[in-house]
Amino acid sequence: MLALYTAGTGMQAMSTQVNVIANNLANVSTTGFKKERVMFQDLFYEQVRQPGTLNTLGQVNPTGVQIGLGTQVAATEDDFRPGDALNTGNPTDLNIQGNGFFQVKIYPDIGGGIGYTRAGNFTVNAQGNLVQGGPDGFLLDPPITVPQNYTGITITPDGVVNVTTPGNANPQNIGQIQLANFTNPEGLVKIGGTIYVQSTASGSPTVSDPGSGGAGRLQPGYLEQSNVDAVTELTNLISAQRDFELNGRVIDASNQMLQTINNLRQ
Repeated sequence: MLALYTAGTGMQAMSTQVNVIANNLANVSTTGFKKERVMFQDLFYEQVRQPGTLNTLGQVNPTGVQIGLGTQVAATEDDFRPGDALNTGNPTDLNIQGNGFFQVKIYPDIGGGIGYTRAGNFTVNAQGNLVQGGPDGFLLDPPITVPQNYTGITITPDGVVNVTTPGNANPQNIGQIQLANFTNPEGLVKIGGTIYVQSTASGSPTVSDPGSGGAGRLQPGYLEQSNVDAVTELTNLISAQRDFELNGRVIDASNQMLQTINNLRQ
């Protein structure tokens, strides 16, 4: 019976939904994380009788008999709405107020060596380079190097990096942070670490200073939190679990019907 296969596709789709929800909830506290949502679509239809065919009286049938064969996952899309801004007080922590991604230098064999992220948890490493916090310590691109003897650092909303050094009353401009924008950010490829790389679907980035070219301005001393709403995800989880169970009941019912038919043949 078709119902067995059809309900099976529903269970498989709900299993994917639960996997996505689990990943969202696991990253509820991940800086710069963007939650995913699953998009579904129905499968092909068995055309027992198409609408518009002629019946035995030579009249046009206004309706037909079309039996659906289930559902499938059409896509998983990131929700790029901004998360809440967390006040950290760290001058090298940056929150993007609006569109755009920070650019970091990643492994050269991945995405052309440039990654894109909303996580602005930057710090100064031992070589004086401004790098993304974390085990990999990816360098900000374009690179910004801080003098070894600096005593203070400030970053303006438009991305200008200034430092103060001993003996100099006036801050010194040492670089400009830039942001990248994409026509289709949903087409970016995720590689983990809240880092994306470009693809044919995303298109090439448009790079500009913060506050220009469609890019948002920076908010120093703040970090963008995950935009996952735990309550919403738990609600979606309950719904997915119920849908999975309902499809399982369809399989049980179909199996019982098949057993009944088999008994009639004996």
